[in-house]
Amino acid sequence: MSDGLRPLELMRALVTKEAEVAPGLIHLEMYTLEGLLGILWHGPRWADSAVVLCGGGMGGFLGPGESIYPWLGRRLAEEGIATLRVDYRRPSHLEPCVLDACVAADLASQRGAERFVAVGHSFGGAVALNLALALPSYVRGVVALATQSAGCESAAGLAGRPFLLVHGDHDEILSPDNSWIVRELAGAGDIVVHPGAGHLLDQAADWMREVLPGWITAVLAGGHPARPELRPAEDRPADDH
Repeated sequence: MSDGLRPLELMRALVTKEAEVAPGLIHLEMYTLEGLLGILWHGPRWADSAVVLCGGGMGGFLGPGESIYPWLGRRLAEEGIATLRVDYRRPSHLEPCVLDACVAADLASQRGAERFVAVGHSFGGAVALNLALALPSYVRGVVALATQSAGCESAAGLAGRPFLLVHGDHDEILSPDNSWIVRELAGAGDIVVHPGAGHLLDQAADWMREVLPGWITAVLAGGHPARPELRPAEDRPADDH
């Protein structure tokens, strides 16, 4: 993040405030002329690896159902990985939301993070993908959960970086066709379609808890994980909410 203006400089924040709201969890607020950017930072403040979690078109910190984003933040902190959950200044407006995600990455970069994975749900899938395109030297992989295809037209720019797309076959808002379209645009990537899962992927929550931490840590370590497989519920480890 050394060429031209950094994302934090582009943001032109008027005031930045932060508070520890729980052990290992910092709430940052950045007041700008275009609204309030919120970031929840899980885990170490000086990590060399970080994950940026992007919500849907309505904004907010929670992401898909069953509290997957808060759970990921806590789980990855156990591995020494920082996780930054982004609440956009202008939800559903792609360009400013991508800048918001870039600012979160910039904050972590200034504290030593060199490797990132971007994760996004619904509209946030496009944000996560464009974060990877904006910071190609830093973002090593992307996870798109029930993603939209709009805004993903330049997905080929991932250039073979690990790309996991997860969708439900009962998505009532964005059909699985969106993930297949984005996969086609990218030219590579692994798609997992969950039977019976809707847009919030509640029915896939246990599977995501089982799979995503390992997939993310492998990518941050420089690997290219194989496509995760679905298994019958009775064959999966017990849930560790």
